[in-house]
Amino acid sequence: MSSLLADPAQEVQLIRNADDRAANYLRQIGYRRVFPSDESLAGLAAFDEALPEHGKDPAEGLALLDEKGSPATVATNDPRYFGFVIGAALPAAAAAERLMLSWDQSASLFLGSPVAAKIEKVAANWILEVLDLPRESAVGFGTSATACTLACIAAARRSILARHGWNIDDEGLIGAPEVEVVLCETAHITVKKALRILGFGMKRVHIVPADAYGRLDPSKLPALNDRTILCLQAGEVNTGEFDDFQQIIPRAKAAGAWVHVDGAFGLWARASSYAHLTSGIEQADSWTTDGHKWLNTPYDCAMSICRDPNALAGAMNSDAVYSSASPYAQKNLTLEFSRRARGIPVWAALRSLGKTGVAEMVERHCLLARQIAEGLTEAGYTVLNRVVINQVLARAADDEETKAVVKAAQESGEAWFGASIWNGKAAFRISVSSWRTHELHAERLITLMRAIRRLEVRIRP
Repeated sequence: MSSLLADPAQEVQLIRNADDRAANYLRQIGYRRVFPSDESLAGLAAFDEALPEHGKDPAEGLALLDEKGSPATVATNDPRYFGFVIGAALPAAAAAERLMLSWDQSASLFLGSPVAAKIEKVAANWILEVLDLPRESAVGFGTSATACTLACIAAARRSILARHGWNIDDEGLIGAPEVEVVLCETAHITVKKALRILGFGMKRVHIVPADAYGRLDPSKLPALNDRTILCLQAGEVNTGEFDDFQQIIPRAKAAGAWVHVDGAFGLWARASSYAHLTSGIEQADSWTTDGHKWLNTPYDCAMSICRDPNALAGAMNSDAVYSSASPYAQKNLTLEFSRRARGIPVWAALRSLGKTGVAEMVERHCLLARQIAEGLTEAGYTVLNRVVINQVLARAADDEETKAVVKAAQESGEAWFGASIWNGKAAFRISVSSWRTHELHAERLITLMRAIRRLEVRIRP
């Protein structure tokens, strides 16, 4: 049977089959293993087949995906997933994406998809409102913090060089005035990756020591000038801490520096009663944040936000004689020319939650993180951070036991969180970011950790 379905009825039947299988998967959330079993992982061998000479039945391929693929998924949309900061997809956002995929739009510019252009514009305005950032800013909906950070840093460098009379678009970088980057030693790897891609050699980046909480130490900040890009953090990946924006950003702006804030998940604190942690952040020049973290949109969805729309639009412009658009079309604000409308799930998530819903979700997760921290302490673990938002950083008695605890928890299938390193010692990091996660799930995690500590769950070094 050909893989091409000429009959519309067959196409609809296949999509309905996929919907039924997806619904069945969703019904198992909370009951399946959070990380797949060895048996399920072994089942992935079913995909080791030669490229078919002739097309196979799409329904057969769908069955293979579900029957062998679904059991081998990591249940990141499960309330017991506490690993990397990945929020479960909100029903409204997931449903919007499902319809969006049926539309199959090229969401680069208005002519490719009027509906995408309109909704993404509304979503951009809502993002600026809920995060209380300068309303004149441009918002580009990209794939990830890496891509969006790269866009913002590229805009920063281009703007700085233009102020010094250098046209990077025409002249490139050879012979250009040097642009210095300053960032904290705890900066996220995606920031460093973006800098490497853009040609900022890490040996030439000025690394500032962190304080005891993982924040950039203002007393160690070097002299800044109008050729400096200063990268700050809203939500350090281990401790969840925030740089002192009120003290640091005015110093940077007085020197003429460009300030970029990596707020992949921490920026969402600004939409809640924890907004005080972000005081002064609105004075920066650019920000990045993810939708698939604390807003709970489907993966992959991120945002580059730039105070000066022309700076981002100039750096990312991809107009061509056959495809010109507004300077602020999404293809001119993001790395991707060919793109899907990632702003639509953002719109759906914000519309379904509203301001109060976003605040409630963020605040609940922060309270649950403190509940987990207290439970871990009572169980004999050492909590290493102040638990200012949704991150809990902890360890057992020593490195060996800490690593064994992480392994036991992951192998149990009852929860998942990851290992980390803090101050040169083994640790584990528990992140609370799923809309599905509530108090009972925090208690289940604490119960599991108590059992592991008492060796009721087997620990294998």
